Amino acid sequence: MKKYAILLVSLFILIPTLSEAQNLTQTIRGQVVDKQSQITLPGASIVISNSNPIIGVTADTDGNFKLAKVPLGRLSLDITMLGYQPVTLSNLSITSGKELVLKVEMEEQVYKVNEVVIVGNKSKTQPLNDMTTLSARSFSIEETQRFAGARNDVARMATNYAGVNTANDAENGIVIRGNSPNGLLWKLEGVDIPNPNHFGNLGATGGPVGMLNNNVLANSDFMTAAFPAEYGNSLSGVFDLKMRNGNNEKHEFLGQIGFNGFEFGAEGPIFKKSHSSYLINYRYSTLGVFKALGISIGTGAAVPQYQDVTFKLNFPSVKYGSVSIFALGGKSSIDFVRSEDKDNEGNLYNDETFNIHSKSATGVVGMSHKLILNNTTWSNLTIAATGIGNYNILDSISTIDYTPMPYYRSTMVNKNLILTYNLHKKFNAKNNCLIGFDTRQMRGDFLDSTYLKQYNGFRKGVDFNGTAWMSQAYIEWQHKFTDNIILNSGFHVLEFALNDKWSAEPRLGLKWKFTSKQSFSLAYGLHSKTEALYSYFLLVNAPDGSYSQPNKKLGLTKSHHFAAAYDINFSSTLRLKVEPYYQYIFNAIVESKPSNYSMLNSGSGFYGIPDSLKNGGKGRNYGIDLTFEKFMDKGFYMLFTSSYFRSFYSGSDNIEKSTAFDSKYVVNLLAGKEFELMKNKENAKYKKWIVVDGRVCSAGGLRYTPVDVEKSAYFKQTYYAEDLAFTKKFSNYFRTDIRVAYRYDGKRMSQEFAFDVQNITGHKNPLMMKYNQKTQKEEPIYQLGVFPMMQYRVVF
Repeated sequence: MKKYAILLVSLFILIPTLSEAQNLTQTIRGQVVDKQSQITLPGASIVISNSNPIIGVTADTDGNFKLAKVPLGRLSLDITMLGYQPVTLSNLSITSGKELVLKVEMEEQVYKVNEVVIVGNKSKTQPLNDMTTLSARSFSIEETQRFAGARNDVARMATNYAGVNTANDAENGIVIRGNSPNGLLWKLEGVDIPNPNHFGNLGATGGPVGMLNNNVLANSDFMTAAFPAEYGNSLSGVFDLKMRNGNNEKHEFLGQIGFNGFEFGAEGPIFKKSHSSYLINYRYSTLGVFKALGISIGTGAAVPQYQDVTFKLNFPSVKYGSVSIFALGGKSSIDFVRSEDKDNEGNLYNDETFNIHSKSATGVVGMSHKLILNNTTWSNLTIAATGIGNYNILDSISTIDYTPMPYYRSTMVNKNLILTYNLHKKFNAKNNCLIGFDTRQMRGDFLDSTYLKQYNGFRKGVDFNGTAWMSQAYIEWQHKFTDNIILNSGFHVLEFALNDKWSAEPRLGLKWKFTSKQSFSLAYGLHSKTEALYSYFLLVNAPDGSYSQPNKKLGLTKSHHFAAAYDINFSSTLRLKVEPYYQYIFNAIVESKPSNYSMLNSGSGFYGIPDSLKNGGKGRNYGIDLTFEKFMDKGFYMLFTSSYFRSFYSGSDNIEKSTAFDSKYVVNLLAGKEFELMKNKENAKYKKWIVVDGRVCSAGGLRYTPVDVEKSAYFKQTYYAEDLAFTKKFSNYFRTDIRVAYRYDGKRMSQEFAFDVQNITGHKNPLMMKYNQKTQKEEPIYQLGVFPMMQYRVVF
């Protein structure tokens, strides 16, 4: 530990010696293309905003541009071309350790006269997917690094957006407009992927540590309602993540030490003449270091172990199309051994009456081929394999001598082979079309069993090894009546071949920009979702020892989304957006016998699934989201979001009640400021910045099921009063985070040392209720208290 600290201090002290007395500049380069057809745009003008004298270049015959010797710091680029709507890329961060490589997409104007000048923050407010009407935004990877408390995690970053709440601090599962975290869809490079989190469960969407490395991601989209027809098998939201290509002209490297692990990354050209590139990043857990420093990470005496690797290879070709190969893989493990943690303090995951040995692994590998067919048409074909596995051993133990007794065993593995294809057609400046399909073979290997005293042996909960198929197809059409009135329409079809269930889903959105600064939007979508594959093969045990599988005929849970939005840009850096919404859910999965159980509450805690299920439940979510945002300007930004909502469901008992996520409100306030040191010093050897970011979050308490004290006392472990599900409410949630960073730019190297404190006030936010055998009472388990994190990052 001392060596680790000495190494960091030494690096910090040696910073000034790593540079030479030369002007500090960097290169900005990239390519300009038509957004719909993806053809290059020769002749486009790229100019640094407010430069005097004007600093700029013109894109060459392949649409490529290069700005050399650009001063370090923040700047904006203005991109213009005759017949296209101008684009401004605002507040780009220029550092010494890494070239800035951009892909600029421009939209053709419907009318070439009396053009509307798009304000400078358009690229910030609009999602990358131009078929999206509302309830969506693009986000930069810088936001995951900058926002206090985000831990370089895209999911935790998203909890700052309107309509989004966190299920708990210990994991990054997110609640979108009152929906279960399990309703979220993760996509990477256009492919649906399983839970991309370490220690994440099959069928869930969150976990304690994100596996997606923000250092390899490009700007991406996040959607929360009525998303376009190309997205299916989701009820609440979509993360549509893109990986960036590696630098195809020079080799660059990254080193990082922080909460997410020891990290090393590299990128560069494979063959310079062909412009091919590689990008790779490897990460190994540092949570053992945090534990040794005495910092509670919510696992008691147990130390989580994990590692992951991400890479992308890109081989562009004008004649044969671009081929890219991408992969994400990680594994994790943890052992909760009660005899090694007798006090069981600071443990958010394990009951004191069990030993748990848990392992998990997730993998994604794929290859895509993008082909420009002509000046108006392009296609993308992707084949991929994905998989996720959970392996768990639970032993019940005596609280006196900690003797373990076998209780539960499980091996749950889900593998998918996926083929996706989409074809994009630009008919003219007014009309664009997208058609595509996604088909996959899903292979499950599920086996779990629980020891039951009455049988003096293990009884299976699921035992399946086989395959199932699911296919999706879609069409989207965008029609621009004018540059200011846009209609997005589409149709999505999902078929689940296991039981021949299917859904036909219309999607519709209309946006009207009625002044140069104001717009109004409406959107509707019908959405559906399958459940985790193992749910269909749960076994019902008969007294004679035989089994049945009553869930194989379960249909799709479906949802109508209605949303509206009013958006006003007071200036190029100040924006207000208001979004009311209503969601009606039907065909929800509930218990076959009358009860208050519903899968709409899944992800709310450590509760089991009944073995006999049916469709028939309902739910409804409604509310209003508000976003007031000042984009980064002169080193300062601010984001205020608030959501006021209600969330209800009814089980097979047909009684409507609050869902587990009916917290009623969420309010976030974030702000940050960059202070450049020695700003006016000429011929400086290096540049320095102090960056301060803060976040305050207040939310209504989530609902919970009280403990059945009598039953828990009898069985000496926690049991919940299921007939009173989610009738109790935790106290309101409050958390304040702060991040302070020191950034240094030399001639060829950029470094940052950051200190991030989560819940700096130490506010006690309850996570769950547990039965305490010592006091024989129901007692709260609290979420993480003051949680300090350090990070050192170097790019060269």
